[in-house]
Amino acid sequence: MSTPITEAAQYITFKLGQEMFAINVAQVREVLELPQITKVPSAPDYMRGVVNVRGKAIPVVDLRLKFGLPQVADSVNTRVVVMELGIDGESTVVGGIADSVHEVIELEPGQIDPPPRLAMRWRTELIKGMGRRGDQFIIILDISAVFACDELALLGGDDAAQLPKGLDGLTQGDAFIDQDRQLESSGQAVTPSLLLNSNAH
Repeated sequence: MSTPITEAAQYITFKLGQEMFAINVAQVREVLELPQITKVPSAPDYMRGVVNVRGKAIPVVDLRLKFGLPQVADSVNTRVVVMELGIDGESTVVGGIADSVHEVIELEPGQIDPPPRLAMRWRTELIKGMGRRGDQFIIILDISAVFACDELALLGGDDAAQLPKGLDGLTQGDAFIDQDRQLESSGQAVTPSLLLNSNAH
């Protein structure tokens, strides 16, 4: 089980189906509209492929499939959350496809409960806690634990020279990258206006 949360922190929220999830903004680099994705042969079903983010090939995972949810068609609200994670002692950049991205919120430790041991759809070792915001519960993920798998290591660290043909230029997602670059691990304040899709439902 993840270490209990003892400090106030900001979280970016996103939806998969009807469930609301959150991850710490310190692990988020940027949020992109869905760009062109190049498939990778023999990759697991949940690995959608790679995208070009400023000359770097970033592996992209369908979070729905990663969590065992049924696949759905992409929509105008679909977003890629680009994250920088510590996996096996190394920094790994990966994108996660979410149905929609909503807002940045701040939660105090008193607003976060431990994940229930019983009747929980999700594996408790992947969950840091259950955030409470009014009548709504938000599942706070241990996103590094979610992505701790060998498949990501195989795709990490590619440079522009190794990009598949057709990914050597900017994709449409680059036009929607947060210009202020404040969704980083610097601990700077983040406001909902920095999100690309704060009005998505």
